Amino acid sequence: MQRIAPPVILGTFTHSWESSRNIMALSSAQKKDLKRIGHHLKPVVIVSEQGASEGVLAELERALNDHELIKIRLSVADRDAKQALITQICQASGAELVQVIGKMAILLRRSKQPNPQLSNLIRFKTL
Repeated sequence: MQRIAPPVILGTFTHSWESSRNIMALSSAQKKDLKRIGHHLKPVVIVSEQGASEGVLAELERALNDHELIKIRLSVADRDAKQALITQICQASGAELVQVIGKMAILLRRSKQPNPQLSNLIRFKTL
């Protein structure tokens, strides 16, 4: 009996509402592409030690709707507290964690209707 490997989709970004709500693990090739795009971004949301307040979550929601791929800065000294805060933010926003380096995190949530002028996935796809 011959085993058939499942198909692998590399570097494609679909922009459907269903794919953003059914969060699937990103492949290593997809993460590599997203990290490449995220490297050039500036943080659009800064989370202080007070954590994820309603204002922070509202701004995070707006940024994810507009840009799909965002970089956030976490001003938390404790490593465990930072990881717990990232987990809380991802669960509250429905975003997928792409990468954490130091105090920066890159989050992804595909938009229902991406705006070509604002979406980082569309704007930096040709880099």
